[in-house]
Amino acid sequence: MNNDLATVILAAGLGTRMKSRRGKVLHSVAGRPMIEYPVGLAKALGATRVVCVLGHQSDEVRGAITKRFGTSAIEVVLQKEQRGTGHAVAQAAPLLAPKSGATHDGLLLILYGDVPLLTVQTLEKLRALANEKTLAIVTSQAANPKGYGRIVRNAAGRVERVVEEKDCSDAQRKITEVNAGIYCGPSKFIFAALEAITPNNAQGELYLTDVIERAARELNVATVDASTEEMMGVNDRVELSKADRIMRLRLAEHLMREGVTVRDPERLYLEPGITVGADSELGPGVELRGATVIGSGCKIEAGVIITDCKVGDDVHIKPYCVLSESTVGSGSILGPWAHLRPGTVLESEVHIGNFVETKKAHVGRGSKANHLSYLGDATIGAMVNVGCGTITCNYDGFSKHQTVIEDGVFIGSDTQLVAPVRVGRDAVIGAGTTVYEDVPAGALAITRTKQVNKEGYSAKRRERLTRDRQQDKQRGAAVLASEFDHVDTKAEVHTGLQATKRPKKDPPG
Repeated sequence: MNNDLATVILAAGLGTRMKSRRGKVLHSVAGRPMIEYPVGLAKALGATRVVCVLGHQSDEVRGAITKRFGTSAIEVVLQKEQRGTGHAVAQAAPLLAPKSGATHDGLLLILYGDVPLLTVQTLEKLRALANEKTLAIVTSQAANPKGYGRIVRNAAGRVERVVEEKDCSDAQRKITEVNAGIYCGPSKFIFAALEAITPNNAQGELYLTDVIERAARELNVATVDASTEEMMGVNDRVELSKADRIMRLRLAEHLMREGVTVRDPERLYLEPGITVGADSELGPGVELRGATVIGSGCKIEAGVIITDCKVGDDVHIKPYCVLSESTVGSGSILGPWAHLRPGTVLESEVHIGNFVETKKAHVGRGSKANHLSYLGDATIGAMVNVGCGTITCNYDGFSKHQTVIEDGVFIGSDTQLVAPVRVGRDAVIGAGTTVYEDVPAGALAITRTKQVNKEGYSAKRRERLTRDRQQDKQRGAAVLASEFDHVDTKAEVHTGLQATKRPKKDPPG
């Protein structure tokens, strides 16, 4: 037997308890589909072949894997009918069994698509124990073993077999050592054992656990103890939430041990693979997604969401900013409530303030846009001041156009730059200007009309409005009086008619 490692990942289940149109292993834990975790573990262990046994929504599951790991990362077989875990692993035999053309004569590791919390450290121990004469399995001491298969040992402490809970006797149900279902052993032996198993159980299924009983007779069975947290499967939304929380806390703890301050680990939403430099600080409710890289000495305050961005050193991002597919230079200050859309590149020491939005904008060193502006499809030089309320009018209803603002430009408040347009170096744009032609370097551009002051206007306006209001009141009173007269007349006529129709009564007594 060689030392190559092949991995079979079982991920064909319907996941009916999730009550979802989406396949169970496609649901996210810490922002990643569950199926990514076992595939990632197999790759981390150096598996030469990874076979996924798929069923429900197989195309979608394959797509999620290849999106993260590449099209050659896995091989796929389909389990058309589900007849137990033993039957599921046997579906990989045409690819991996020795009798096939693609022989694998090494170790076989069996994982599950809905067990995302397993660690590489546990699997390294498992692989170290497995060899040609040893089947290694993961077990755990469970305070509440309900639902798990029990590990049955003989008087000498050797593993004899695993008994599923529905097949347990009363005495076996009291056993607290449980089976995680994760095995590593010689590929030839496992596939040969699978060919011989029969459905002798309450469910009428082919149990993978039957392989252990045969291994106890013909090989050694070694165990690796893991926490029940690691071996927890995800079967419904409650367990999904628990797994998500555990994974996020693991990731937060890793960052803290690497020198990052996390203000509220319970409220940090972090995906695997995120990098944060030492002495950075993450506030409550921060979300770091995708391939985000944060430099050292950064301060990222409450509610910030960053997706697929690169952030330099000593950057301060104030509360509730949203950044996507952007680059932020060292020493920059953002927010609060700034929005960096895809394609934004900020050089060092740039200030992007509250309610400023950028999209495909390259902003030069030291430039500032501190208030209420939109900068889209723009190239902005160094040391530019963008006044409050400035927008680049980049879309004409058919196409996007570029705005170029060269170094040192001062743009006054409430300016519209109608692209395509270029503003030359050190030019000044007066407040309230609509720029629709290029501005030469060093020039002043202004399109406001001349200001006119009318003396005494306020008093005359007040007198006119007062007179109009009095006339309106008089007209309203006249109309109201007319309506009342009309109503009273109708009431009198009605009352008279009723009086003539009412029969006379005899006087009392």
